Amino acid sequence: MEHKVLDSFRKQLEEKRADILKEAERTLAELNDQSGNIPDPNDRASAESGRSFELRIRQREQKLLSKIEEALQRIEDGNFGECDSCGELIGLKRLEARPVTTLCIECKTAQESKEKSLRK
Repeated sequence: MEHKVLDSFRKQLEEKRADILKEAERTLAELNDQSGNIPDPNDRASAESGRSFELRIRQREQKLLSKIEEALQRIEDGNFGECDSCGELIGLKRLEARPVTTLCIECKTAQESKEKSLRK
């Protein structure tokens, strides 16, 4: 893959990583700032539901952060854009849509079909 294209993906991944870390800091600050004494049960339940939702989002972003780190490492190692399953190059459009991907569209489709058949 061209150096210019790799730099573009590196920049995109680093920006996403920075956004995730910024949001995590914001969430932590908000959780620390919220008072724990909410007398009304409905308000307390609503606040707890909101905190729970926010924490689930951060948990998903933590998983994405790991994938971003792995993708950045693949760029450094020189194997970014190679399918982990078949070894072929992952299409540029797929990488643009999901730069953390490790599977080409054919292998991902096969994986999803296999998972779907196992659930039945």
